[in-house]
Parts: sequence; structure tokens; C-alpha cells
Amino acid sequence: MRRTWQRLAGAAILAVVVWQVGSAPVVDGLRSLDVAVLLLGLAIGAVTTVACAWRWHLVARELGVEIAVPAAVAACYRAQLLNTVLPGGVLGDVHRGVVHGRSTGETGRALRAVGWERAAGQAVQLVVAVLVVGLVPSPVRSVLPWVVAALAAVVVVVVLTVRSARGERWWSRLARTARDDVRLSLLVRRSWPGVLVASLVALAGYVATYVVAARAVGVEAPVWALLPLVLVVLVAAGLPLNLAGWGPREGMAAWAFAVAGLGAATGVATAVAYGALVLVANLPGAVVLASGRSAPTPVGTTTAGRVRA
Repeated sequence: MRRTWQRLAGAAILAVVVWQVGSAPVVDGLRSLDVAVLLLGLAIGAVTTVACAWRWHLVARELGVEIAVPAAVAACYRAQLLNTVLPGGVLGDVHRGVVHGRSTGETGRALRAVGWERAAGQAVQLVVAVLVVGLVPSPVRSVLPWVVAALAAVVVVVVLTVRSARGERWWSRLARTARDDVRLSLLVRRSWPGVLVASLVALAGYVATYVVAARAVGVEAPVWALLPLVLVVLVAAGLPLNLAGWGPREGMAAWAFAVAGLGAATGVATAVAYGALVLVANLPGAVVLASGRSAPTPVGTTTAGRVRA
């Protein structure tokens, strides 16, 4: 039921945006893409996919369900393609977690590895967005207090939940498992530098793809002026209210580009062009699907992995 409401919310946001700006920006965004732009997006997408796969490899290794980087790259391509064509924007990642879990015999831990890998990337993206929007003069700075307040609320809730995680109630066990996962997979010395670097590289790839889309649409604003807008849009795109990636991204792009004096229609066209670029960049995932390669090859289960539940 919750997923249905999330899909409806994404569809509603997209419908309101199209109602306000019309369908012309959607057509313009698609028409702006030529072969050279698509190839550039494909190349950038390869870098971001490898970065995400490496991050997954690092997190999974610490949780005892290690996966080889080449297999992780193939699985990430498949998952990203599914994310862009299926409702919700996360079903591809759930699929790669389940498939990897079946290959290792540790489905729960494999799913958690995927979840923490994604959470790490979102956390780095959010922190970078707050820093950039706070430091670089931009019309979108007005959203910063709301973002900081929401982030602070989440941190407080998480800290209080972990501190009160006693007893054998399900939420206490869940909180302890999450605390242990974070300590083992994200905060250990041999893991966190790589996770941070991989997240920054992936974020740079997303930003570069968005800038390419903006240039293709005809936006001539300097990169430093676009950067806060792009980061705000990417944060909105990560909200679990999208319809295969569509919805909040276009809505936030319309608002951000409008307040920046670039026009809501331009923002929507750029967001549409970005979505198309991402879809093309993920098309190698179709090769993985067609090849029938469903199970990533596990490197092995560590001793720590065997001990943990």
C-alpha cells in the first residue's frame, strides 16, 4: 500500500509539473539529445557505475558477503536499468540484493549491504549539497534551513532509537543490527575512505551528467551557478516518491531553475534530458539481463560474516 501511494505521489507531482509548464519542455528535452551527447552520457555513466559497484564491494566485504568488483559492476548496471524502468526507483537494487543473497546463502545480510551502500551514497550527496548550497550564493539557498532541520531531526531520531535499543523487541533488535552494520561496514578504517571516495566520484558523475543535459538544452549559465541547482534537484530525485525516477526531480528542477531566472520550462526540459541520458547510460544492463547472468559471483564469506546473524 505504501509503495502504491509513493507511485501515486510521483505521478501526481509529474502531472502537476506538466500541467503548469505544458508538454513542450518534455519534447524539447528529448529533442536536445544527439548521438555525441548520448555517448558522453554513456561514458560518464560507466564511471559512476564502477564507483557504485566498488562501494558495494567494500560494504559487502565488511558484512561478510563479499562480491567481486566485475560481478558487482554487471549487477549494478542491471539494477540501474531496472530502477529507471520500474516504479519506485529501487526495485532494481532490491533485486540485486536478493540475487546476491541467494548466491551467498545470506539474503538478509546481502540486502542490508545494498541498503547501506545506497544510504552511504545518499548521505554523502546530502552533506555535499548542504555545504555547496550554504557556501555558494544561490537563489535556492532558501531551502537550506528546511533541509538542515530535516537532517537534524533524522539524526536525533536515529541516536535516540539506537540508545534505547534494549530488550528483545523487534525494533530493538533492528536498531542493534543497524548499529553493528554501520560500525562494521562503514566506519572501519579499511572501508570508509573507499566508500567516501566512491560516493564522491559517483556524485561527480551525476552532476556532470546533469550539466551535460543542461548544456544540451541550451543553458549557458556557468557551472558554479548551476552546481547548487543541480545538487538540490539530485537530492529531490532521491526521495522515495518517484515513478521510476520521475516526479520530484522534474518538480524541483522547475522550481530551482525558475527562482534562478532560467525558467521553469528550461528546468523541466533539463530534467527530462537528464532522465533520458541516465536511461541510455544504463542500457548495458539490458545486455546483462539478456545474457541471463542473474547471480553475482561471491568472493567468499568471511569469518565475521559466518558468526553474525
